[in-house]
Amino acid sequence: MAKKKIKGAGAQQAKAEPTGIAAKLKEFSEFLEQSKVEIKKVVWPTQKETIQTCTAVLVLVVVMSLFLGVVDMGLSKLVEAILS
Repeated sequence: MAKKKIKGAGAQQAKAEPTGIAAKLKEFSEFLEQSKVEIKKVVWPTQKETIQTCTAVLVLVVVMSLFLGVVDMGLSKLVEAILS
């Protein structure tokens, strides 16, 4: 959580803040309020965007799996040919 800087002659001195359970509860409530504000700013993807993104990821996974499988098989055959 960002703290405001104090201007003036006492800028080098740390601001004395109360400690204890009450202070922690106040900090926690401020955190929740700020979180609520930030969540309202989030732009969630639509269902169509989510499906398109998932499809792209699945296609990429399949293509990369096939590519790595072919490369692995080729290297295995190469090593087998060298060792025999």
